[in-house]
Parts: sequence; C-alpha cells; structure tokens
Amino acid sequence: MEVKVLDFNGKDTGRKVQLSDSVFAIEPNNHAVYLDVKQYLANQRQGTHKAKERAEVTGSTRKIKKQKGTGTARAGSIKNPLFKGGGTIFGPRPRSYSFKLNKSLKRLARKSAFSIKAKESNVIVLEDFNFEAPNTKNFINVLKALGLENKKSLFVLGESNKNVYLSSRNLKASNVVTSSELSTYAILNANNLVLLEGSLELIEENLSK
Repeated sequence: MEVKVLDFNGKDTGRKVQLSDSVFAIEPNNHAVYLDVKQYLANQRQGTHKAKERAEVTGSTRKIKKQKGTGTARAGSIKNPLFKGGGTIFGPRPRSYSFKLNKSLKRLARKSAFSIKAKESNVIVLEDFNFEAPNTKNFINVLKALGLENKKSLFVLGESNKNVYLSSRNLKASNVVTSSELSTYAILNANNLVLLEGSLELIEENLSK
C-alpha cells in the first residue's frame, strides 16, 4: 500500500512510500495479538504480593482450651486461620507472572497490529526530523500540525534521538520509541501510529525474518 510522506509541519512533501503488504496488509491474527498483549501486561506485574500464613503470624502455639467439654469446636492454636488475627488460608505468595512466547508468534502479533492500524487509516508516515535542543513546545507544534494534539500517538524512530525523546517525555498522550522497542501493546494502545521514514526499512526487516 502507498502512503504519502508528510513533513513535521503536516504538509505533503509530494513523495510517497510503499508499505510492505507482508507487514501492513495481512489478515490479523487476533489470538496472537491477545497472547502478546497478555504477556506484555503480565511482565509489568511485580508479583511481590504476600500474606502471612499460619506458620508466619505472631502468636503462641499452646493449646488455647481443653479438647473436650467446652461445647464448642476443638482448637489447637490461636494462629488458626478461622480466628481473628490468624493466618491466611492459601494466601498470595511472591511469584513471577511472565510466560514464554515463540518469536514467530510475537512477529505475527506485531504484523497483525500494524495491519489493524493500516486498515483503520491510522498510520502516518513522517519525514525524519530533529530538534536543536529538547523542547516540549516544538513537539506539541508537530502534534498540532498532524492533528494529534488530543489523541494518543506513538512515534517510531529509526534510531535513538535524544532531543525528540526528551521533548515528548512530559506529554502523557504521546510516546516515542525506536523500531527495536516496538511492542504489540504500544501499537494498539495508540490512536495513531506515526512512522518516521528512517524506521520503515528497519520495521520491515525485523518482521520479515
């Protein structure tokens, strides 16, 4: 598919680029997308939750009352989970929520995400640009020129650009990443995908392996 190239002022440069159909025009695999997003969110979890169990709560282990003759249930310890202040039954323990996915499935998920955005006409190709120094106002002007000031956007750079990244860092709705940092979650979480020209070849190269 052909997409026109814009400059950072939002104007048509008169040039067009050909986006690879094998990356931007496949039939999306929803299950692959689901698994990749699930893995991304699982990896964000710290897994440090912990509740004290019977053996860990403070309290004596002496038998608190005689076994028979009280008219109530027998009880052997004040740390019994049935008592107030007792241990938690099957409480949460520290654990890792991460799980493994094959590289081929993750590539399929990213290609599916790109194809979904392309089908919705939410992909913008922008010529490479840079700022002389980090300046949030300059980045906001780029967003306004592209009509993205009130939308969540993801800018994909071909290589790391410190000035562009720092200029966007204070803006919650905009995210700047390099082509090697892309994730299915980041692509789908943005309303619009802004691909700089320098990133196109790298994206297609990474996803065609």
